[in-house]
Amino acid sequence: MNKSYCPSLVEYKRRKTRVVHIGGVPVGGDNPIRVQSMTTVDTMDTNGSVEQCVRMIEAGCEYIRITAPSIKEAENLKNIKEELRKRGYDVPLIADIHFTPNAAEVAARIVEKVRVNPGNYADKKKFQVIEYDDASYQSELDRIRERFVPLVRICKEHGTAMRIGTNHGSLSDRILSRYGDTPIGMVESALEFIRICEDEGFYDIVISMKASNTQVMVQAYRLLVQKLDEEELQPYPLHLGVTEAGEAEDGRIKSAVGIGTLLEDGLGDTVRVSLTEAPEAEAPVAQALIDRYTHRAAKAQPIKPVCNIPIDPFQYHRRQTLEVENLGGANVPRVVADLSRLTDIKYADLKSVGHLYSLLLDKFNMNDLGADYIYTGDSPVTFMLPNGLKEIVNYEAWVAAEQQEDRHPLMSAAVYLSQAKRHAKLNFIFATIAELSPELLEALKHDNSAVLMLHTSNEHAMPELRKCFFRLMNNGVQTPCIIKREYGELTPDQVQLYASTDVGGLLIDGLGDGVMLGTELLPAQEKAEELLTIDTLNKLSFGILQAARTRMSKTEYISCPSCGRTLFDLQETTAMIRKRTDHLKGVKIGIMGCIVNGPGEMADADYGYVGVGKDKIALYRGQTVVKKSVPADRAVDELIELIREDDKWIEPVQLEEEV
Repeated sequence: MNKSYCPSLVEYKRRKTRVVHIGGVPVGGDNPIRVQSMTTVDTMDTNGSVEQCVRMIEAGCEYIRITAPSIKEAENLKNIKEELRKRGYDVPLIADIHFTPNAAEVAARIVEKVRVNPGNYADKKKFQVIEYDDASYQSELDRIRERFVPLVRICKEHGTAMRIGTNHGSLSDRILSRYGDTPIGMVESALEFIRICEDEGFYDIVISMKASNTQVMVQAYRLLVQKLDEEELQPYPLHLGVTEAGEAEDGRIKSAVGIGTLLEDGLGDTVRVSLTEAPEAEAPVAQALIDRYTHRAAKAQPIKPVCNIPIDPFQYHRRQTLEVENLGGANVPRVVADLSRLTDIKYADLKSVGHLYSLLLDKFNMNDLGADYIYTGDSPVTFMLPNGLKEIVNYEAWVAAEQQEDRHPLMSAAVYLSQAKRHAKLNFIFATIAELSPELLEALKHDNSAVLMLHTSNEHAMPELRKCFFRLMNNGVQTPCIIKREYGELTPDQVQLYASTDVGGLLIDGLGDGVMLGTELLPAQEKAEELLTIDTLNKLSFGILQAARTRMSKTEYISCPSCGRTLFDLQETTAMIRKRTDHLKGVKIGIMGCIVNGPGEMADADYGYVGVGKDKIALYRGQTVVKKSVPADRAVDELIELIREDDKWIEPVQLEEEV
């Protein structure tokens, strides 16, 4: 299989694309990776739109997208643009188009770029399976060409750029009928439009392959690049984004897993982070993701090229490993919490890793984010751990400790190879890429008790760790692996984004049987602050596993970032739904502001809450509407009733806190 989608698998090397001029801010080529966002104000509210645009520009937006659902909104883009120019702001504007080609044709004469969605520009979605032969399918392509060419010619005449933006959740019935709900279907949906553009000699194109499912998103972008090369089409710039990522830390983690993985591959020329928050909150997150690569090459250690790529980058397959206790095999990836800087661990301290002790009942309760292992370094705990929690200690401390069978040693590769004393069932070996020697690889092949803890200090962290996994796979080693990362001198926000990229990018490719976010590089803190850091990193570990779709430990909310089409207060409604349902482990709930963003955009959701009119909500089971025009003040209760009907509702339990 050809796997040359990526400029380099061992260092950051950005894919070379053609330059597309969008007003005075070109994208692609050697230009910086651009930041953009989208307004949430009604497009007919000229002053409100302008004021929000100004806030977005001041927050770092280089492009601003504005919805144009009909001709009247498209025409009002002129007033918004003129007022912005009057105030001295030259930021390029992008018209967002769904369903309405005539609005696109109006907007293309006004703004610097139009975004069209191939899934609904010339097709209507009825969730029908249609049988096509080659002739009837070609007839459909001819119909699309006839509808699309006028816009292409207007863009060409007016110097207007275009984004061909495929969304996983809004693929047309025609594409779904032929290709299924797959990354190749997403790619083909865009290629149909790109081929028409190239036939017309129009090349000012940016492409996106967005999905709420990070695995699907990453696979689709990689496959797109591969197909562009195979068909000898132009190397168009890529707009990166995860649709309906959500709010707060979950939205940021999910965005970093998807966008960061592709940036590590050298893919991406403009970024939009979609959060269910004010749009000016999105730009700093996007910029933080981008800034990591500004001086990467100068600071990183070189890595030798990869000769054999043992994974399929276009389809998820988890690396095959042995099952060692509850690690590897078919087990979900495990979370190891680093408590090694605590010298006197008490019962109450385990609350920071999801294990709550009740003094009154003299027992532990574990919440959904309860760590599987704690690493205590040289200071083993002095009490019996709760059921389900296991301890890892440094080798010397393990040798000196009593009850060795209840703890597991972490040893260096050198100690492991020296045939030192070992635990009968589970031993951890700390190793970097330099330590994955032929001797160690051979020893691991014959050991059913070993688990590797892979670590790197290279700025090219994810590529180097990926190469570690490739070396293991190419040598037939099936030892489970914990991904260990630690970060110093970074803000908490940077740690959140960088860890999500480094660990999430590996998990997306099926690499990794657990995660440990270490604290060694962080400045020493008072115990209360240390516990807060441990709590934060533990929650982050579970969040990354969920965002990468490898371990579901909490309710997932697929909520759109709001725009001028939104029919209710998305932030308030999302918070309200979260408050009532956030104990439903593994249930996915889509919260969409309007019918454009649902039901298609929430393709992965178990249930959907979609605005269909002023104070009117439609409720979905999967992609099927089951309740129409529910008054907004009753909609959350009726959503819960729907979950009850499916026997997925559980009553929230109040865990006993420490007394």
